[in-house]
This record gives sequence, C-alpha cells and structure tokens, in this order.
Amino acid sequence: MNYLNRATIVGNVTRDPDVKTTAQGANITTFSVATNMRWTTQAGERKEVTEYHNVVTWRRLAEICAQYIHRGSRVYVEGRLQTRSWDDAQGQKHWRTEIVADNVIILDRAPANASAGPISSNEPEVVPLESPSAAEAEPQTAMEDIPF
Repeated sequence: MNYLNRATIVGNVTRDPDVKTTAQGANITTFSVATNMRWTTQAGERKEVTEYHNVVTWRRLAEICAQYIHRGSRVYVEGRLQTRSWDDAQGQKHWRTEIVADNVIILDRAPANASAGPISSNEPEVVPLESPSAAEAEPQTAMEDIPF
C-alpha cells in the first residue's frame, strides 16, 4: 500500500525567519506563512478566513531561506506534514503541526533598484530553493530536541 504525505501552499511570510543550529551543526530555519480563503455566501456576504502554517527548513535550504526570505515575502512551499509534541514546565503536553519543506520558491517581485538580469521588473522573481538530496534530507536530530 502506498501513502502520500504532501503539503503545498502559496502565501505570505508572517514573521522573519528564526535560525537555529543543532548540536551536530545542522541549520534549521522556521517561519510562518499565511494563506487566505475567500468566498461569497448565498446572501452575497463576502467572507475570508486566514490560516497560519508553520514551516521548517533544514541545512542548506535553511541557510538560503534565512538569507532571502523576510516578513511579507510571498512564497511557494512544498514539503511533508509533521506533528511533534513536548511537555512544558508545568507538565502540560503541547502539539505542533509543521510543514517540513523540501522546496521553497520566492515569488516576490524583484526590487526596482536591482541590477538588470534575465527577469524584468514586471515579472515575479522566482528563486527555486531546493532541499538536499534524499540521503541528506533526514535530520540527525529529532525535532523534539530543538526548543522553538
């Protein structure tokens, strides 16, 4: 039997990336992305719901995200869903579901003062940020060991 654990979102970064390093030296960057859903009810009333997604990147992808992504950036993120849990100081259990990203593409437009390159100022800047190969993709440190 085959299984699929895949998440794909396009949205805006809600806070600047937070960069940490594991004891083994692997970089981890976390940030949050907001996505919106809009619709009109049968009565003609417009509705909007915003969802917030926690995103985690590892190693080289984490370094690139920390360097190029900032609050307000529009990004495409794809990866797998992962839920982790921990107990706080009072012994209460907490849960957090995150997207562990394999691929991040920055969809921001190039700044007006950027040097002229292959992308015109009217076209969105698409910078693919590929994750490491599958052999490198699994972290050596469990997410539970990293305080966020």
